[in-house]
Amino acid sequence: MEDESFEYVDTQEGLDELCESLETQTEIALDSEADNLHHYETKLCLLQIRFEDRTFLLDMLVEIDYSRFWDVLGRLHLIMHGSDFDLRLFQEFADFEASSIFDSMLASQLLGIKRFGLAALLEEHFGVKLPKDSQKSDWSQRPLTEKMLRYAANDVRYLYQLRELLMKQIGDLGRETWLHQKCEYQIETALTGFPDGDEHSWRIARSDKLDPRGKAALFELWHWRESLAEKLDRPPFKVLGNDYMIKLSEAVSEGNWQFVFESLPMGIQRRKRQGLVDALNRGMSRDLDSVPMRPKRSDTRKPLNQVELDRQEKIKKHRNEVAEELGIDPTLIATRSHVASLARDSEAKEGLLVWQKELLEPILRAVDADLD
Repeated sequence: MEDESFEYVDTQEGLDELCESLETQTEIALDSEADNLHHYETKLCLLQIRFEDRTFLLDMLVEIDYSRFWDVLGRLHLIMHGSDFDLRLFQEFADFEASSIFDSMLASQLLGIKRFGLAALLEEHFGVKLPKDSQKSDWSQRPLTEKMLRYAANDVRYLYQLRELLMKQIGDLGRETWLHQKCEYQIETALTGFPDGDEHSWRIARSDKLDPRGKAALFELWHWRESLAEKLDRPPFKVLGNDYMIKLSEAVSEGNWQFVFESLPMGIQRRKRQGLVDALNRGMSRDLDSVPMRPKRSDTRKPLNQVELDRQEKIKKHRNEVAEELGIDPTLIATRSHVASLARDSEAKEGLLVWQKELLEPILRAVDADLD
């Protein structure tokens, strides 16, 4: 039976001892917990580490010196699942760059596995059912409950075994190079951290469908929400969801926002005394010319002409046929934006990995030949 014990580290002495042990390792299983579902600014709260059948839970909120730990971690091969968020968080928290990783989610996708979440993989391959009741917990709270600690420990407990199983299948299909390139690219992209906000951050999904008055209302609502979220130390989505912001912005445009406001859940109506109605009124009266305009698209973003549309269909058809033959999702070979870029220019391969380019090369040669 799998050992479910763990060691909680929250002192300098404990961390120094952990670092001593880590320096004897070449690889570890790693995961993290953050508080982005509960607070305005995301904090790294807990790290889960496993090696030599021992699990360590490292408290990242205590006042101790973590510099040696990050230095040691940067020299180790990291076995992770869904590493993108974690690596970006580590970069912003400690300017951390991984030297190499294995990501079981990336491996699963390259194997064509449809349910590639960690819980689904462990249940499928090991018959292990991970409880989900602590998934959305506030990991910044202290002390952490025993249930939360065991949940966290389980996230790394089976990563070694899962790695071995998936790598066997990856090897059988000869896709080791593909996975290596995907993992290297994951490390590279994580170095940018999380996207910084700019004057157009208020342009959420479906905002382009609003008329100018609706955009003015959304501009005011978004900035009100950000200000209140920061004041309350809550994630913006917990102050007012994007769907409600779009609904209210449409109502401002139609001139009936008071009626729509009264039909909203009481929890949202209570935001009235926190400035929501004031924001709506500002949206009604704001000078439309004062709303930041979206930068004009460059020539490369103009709609495809008919020749390019025909090229796009041929590239897409080839991509889909290759993906079906390989048993993987077509977007793993090329995303929609990649296909559109290649339709304009077959040399526009930025963001494509070597193995992706190789799979696309036959059709790119063919569509270029059609132009000759």
